[in-house]
Amino acid sequence: MPECCTPGRAHPSVLTLAPPLPRARPSRIARQLLALPGGRFLMGTDDPEGFPADAEGPIREVTVEPFRIAATTVTNAQFATFAKATGHTTEAERFGFSFTFGAFLADEVAAVSPPVAAVPWWRAVEGASWRHPEGPGSHVTDRQNHPVVHVSWHDAQAYCAWSGTRLPTEAEWEYAARGGLEQRRYPWGDELTSDGRPLCNIWQGDFPDLPTGGGRAGTAPAKSFRPNGFGLYNTVGNVWEWSADPFTPGDGTARAMRGGSYLCHDSYCNRYRVAARSSNTPDSSTGNIGFRVAADPR
Repeated sequence: MPECCTPGRAHPSVLTLAPPLPRARPSRIARQLLALPGGRFLMGTDDPEGFPADAEGPIREVTVEPFRIAATTVTNAQFATFAKATGHTTEAERFGFSFTFGAFLADEVAAVSPPVAAVPWWRAVEGASWRHPEGPGSHVTDRQNHPVVHVSWHDAQAYCAWSGTRLPTEAEWEYAARGGLEQRRYPWGDELTSDGRPLCNIWQGDFPDLPTGGGRAGTAPAKSFRPNGFGLYNTVGNVWEWSADPFTPGDGTARAMRGGSYLCHDSYCNRYRVAARSSNTPDSSTGNIGFRVAADPR
C-alpha cells in the first residue's frame, strides 16, 4: 500500500461495526445524482508515468451499465446532516485518532502527535476526525462546502445505506471521471495546466514544504474548478475517493481509492491521473480521503 498517499491502520479493526442505520426518507441526495448512459469505454492506462504495481493497466474495453453518480464528493454539511440524523460515530472518532498532514497542525498538537514511519509528513493525531480535521482546536465551521475527510470505507458505506445510495465501482468511477474523453490523462485532456493555471487541487511547490505564492494547502470547496464533460467536479485532486471494489480482486483487506488528493505531487505521487489507483484498509481514515456516492438507474 502506498503509504505516502494515505497511511492506514496497521492491523484489522478491533472495533465492532456500528449497527445498521435508518434510511433517509425521502433521499434528496439520491434525487440529485447525475444520470449517465453507460456504455463501452477504454479503462486503465499504459502511460509511462503510471505505476504498473498499482495495476493501472493494461488498457481494456469495459462495459458500464447506466447508473447515477454525484456531481461532487460528499461535503461536510451533507455528512453533518447524516451524523445528526443517525447519531453515527465515525471510526476515527471511535479509535480516538486519525492521520493528518503534519504541516497543518498547530505546534502544540504536532508536539504530541507521532510521525508515521518512513513518511514523517503524516502524523497520528489524537482527536482528529471529520469534525476536527487538524485535531483539537480545529473545526469545519468555515469548510461546510468542502469534502468531508477522515471517513473510513465503513463510514462511507453507512452514509450510503442512510441516503439510499452506494459507492461507485472502479469502472463506474473511471467512466464518470473521464467525462466522455477517451484515454486522456486528465478529465479535461492531457495537459495539467491551462495558461499556467492549475485545473485541479494538487500540491503546488516543493513537497512537503507548504505551498508559497498563493498555492492552496488542504481541501478546496467541492465545486472548485470547472466540471468535466459529464458535470462532475474534482474527480482528480482534492481528496481520494473510496470505491466499492477491493484493490485486488478477491481480497477485501484493502479497498480501492481513485482520484488522488491535494497532497499529490509529481515528485513522489503522480496519482492525480484519471486512471491512477491507490488503496487503504476499510477502517482507515486520513485528512485527504473522502467519497462520492452513486446509485442504480431510477
